[in-house]
Amino acid sequence: MEKLSIKEKIGFGLGDAASNIVFQMVLLYMLFFYTDVFGISATAVGTLFLVVRIFDAITDPIMGGIADRTKTKYGRYRPYLLWMCIPYGIFAVLAFSTPDLSDTGKLIYACITYALLMTMYTAINIPYSALGGVMTTNRNERASLQSYRFMLAMVGGTIVAASVLPMVGFFGGDDNPAFGYQMAMIVLSIFAVLCFVCCFLLTKERVTVDDETHRVDSDKPSIYQDALDMIKNDQWRIIAFVSFLSLASGAMKGAVTPFYVQYYLQQPDMISVFLTAGTVASLFGALFANLMTGKICKVKLMKLAVIGSLILHAAIVFIPSDQLYLSLFVTSAAAFAHMVFTPLLFSAVPDTVDYGIKKYGKGAMGMGVSGHLFALKLGLAVGGACAGWVLGYVGYVANAEQTQESLNGIVFLMGASSAIACTLILLLLNRYVLYSKKEDLNVNTVAS
Repeated sequence: MEKLSIKEKIGFGLGDAASNIVFQMVLLYMLFFYTDVFGISATAVGTLFLVVRIFDAITDPIMGGIADRTKTKYGRYRPYLLWMCIPYGIFAVLAFSTPDLSDTGKLIYACITYALLMTMYTAINIPYSALGGVMTTNRNERASLQSYRFMLAMVGGTIVAASVLPMVGFFGGDDNPAFGYQMAMIVLSIFAVLCFVCCFLLTKERVTVDDETHRVDSDKPSIYQDALDMIKNDQWRIIAFVSFLSLASGAMKGAVTPFYVQYYLQQPDMISVFLTAGTVASLFGALFANLMTGKICKVKLMKLAVIGSLILHAAIVFIPSDQLYLSLFVTSAAAFAHMVFTPLLFSAVPDTVDYGIKKYGKGAMGMGVSGHLFALKLGLAVGGACAGWVLGYVGYVANAEQTQESLNGIVFLMGASSAIACTLILLLLNRYVLYSKKEDLNVNTVAS
């Protein structure tokens, strides 16, 4: 399989730049927006996150099965980038709008609009993620493609981190932050739609799907059977569980970062700086992962990145509240280590699908990717819910001076939760053998 051009890799990456607009808004700002702007309690938001995100995660395998069975002249997955980009942008704006409602009405509105937003995210991100698996079958090219994806995703994330609060201030001022968030989301949604269109125009599906192994025709076994075949794949299960832990810890840290800066460090004006520094560090982490592709075993690099992330997140727990710049440096370094790991994790998903086809004679790219996204969203659900619940448990009160117990809870979510997750991830990676010499010789992927 010939190498993909840089132009096409950038085009593919623009799709995740667009996806990351919503993902980073949800990860970094939604808990803060719901509690401190819309006026919903932290405990209620935690429950909302869990319910909506679990429902949303359940729709992922369904969307994967639908995408696998789609046939157009543009391919199976690319058309969804055009079909879903406008609804995606509309519901992003609605989710960050604040109608004047009762407390119960606010919770219902938040639940409905957030559920619809995440459904649109599923409908466009599942086909987009599967697209990376059918642009090439070369392992190193897949890893490089995912590195470009996450580099561009971090560009999108940096735009979110650096621009949202300034736009909120510009459009809403100090008196109307709710209108500021709505206008900021309008601007970002337009940018996301344009990125999706460019992704469609600059990419191409090259891999011909074998209907006998990938089972995408309507007369083949059902979506339910495809899901069972996916779960049977032992290497896919490892990657899925690792992804769950990674996103659960990332959701807790991402959601609590504005609280950490505003209440623990007592530097509310530095929130954008912290978020921007983290996304820029993540961008360099993705770039480093791309540079190291083919030079070192991917599993070894993943383990080294997780060890670094573990040490750095544990260090956050011990940083005094008056050490602003030390905290900025350590949290940014932790973001770098995490993003070295993440593209390699995502590049492993299509490899586990190929592994399943070779070992079991069954597998579907869209189902494998959607199942992986299910694990990610389940982690996002649990992590986001835990963030809200922990804040409620330790007595967090919006826009008020926090107790020491509340501050301890914020620091735990910021550092210790990720250190614990990294420890579990390392134990799981010791059971991931797809890239070992033994596995390459006996159960290699098709057409590597």
